[in-house]
Formats: sequence, C-alpha cells, structure tokens
Amino acid sequence: YYVTQEEGTERPFNNEYWDNKEAGIYVDIVTGEPLFSSTDKYKSGTGWPSFTRPINPGYIVEKTDFKLVYPRTEIRSKFGDSHIGHVFKDGPKPTGLRYCMNSAAMKFVPVSEMANLGYDDYLYLFDN
Repeated sequence: YYVTQEEGTERPFNNEYWDNKEAGIYVDIVTGEPLFSSTDKYKSGTGWPSFTRPINPGYIVEKTDFKLVYPRTEIRSKFGDSHIGHVFKDGPKPTGLRYCMNSAAMKFVPVSEMANLGYDDYLYLFDN
C-alpha cells in the first residue's frame, strides 16, 4: 500500500525482484495488468528491478514528480493508477532508458504459469 497508493519507495537491494533472473512477466500487484518482461530486465546496480522498456507503453502513464529537489518522471499503471517507480535517461541500448521499479508494486508471473493465469498473449516475448 505504501508504494502503490502513497507513492513510496522501497529500500534498494532489500526487495523481492531486484536480482530475479527467472523468465516471465511483471504485472501490476493491484490490477494484474502486464507491465514489464524479464527479456527487458537488466542489472542496473541500483538495487531495484530495472527494465529498458515496458511490455506495452499504453499500459503505463508518465507523470512529473517534484518530490525531490529535481523533477523526475514517475511511472504509474494506466488502469490501476498505481505508483510503480520512475524512468531515467541513463539506461542501456536500445532505448537508453532505465525503468526503475519497486518490487512491492509488481507481481512476477513465471513463463510456466503465464497461460494458466491468462497471460498467454504474452508468451511470444519468450520465443527465440
């Protein structure tokens, strides 16, 4: 609740998914909307799960956040309007973006469970 509804931030290196390497997708903890794929996850060294892009840019909303001394771009889920994290312009190629997310705002769905949980439309992300 603190993260998604009160726009909080969890501690780095002390959260569930910062070092998760399993294949699957990350969905909004409140609504279940698909947000990020493990195929776009990378080790940023920040202690939070970081991604180069969302699964579908239409599923997220960007808002300017003035909570610190400088403005940041907040990422919220479109349908649940949950605070998920922030995006920064210091990420790797191909996007140059770092979507720095809070584990507490997401639920991880492993590839092996995606079809059973209704996420079979996203299995194509893991076709190599």
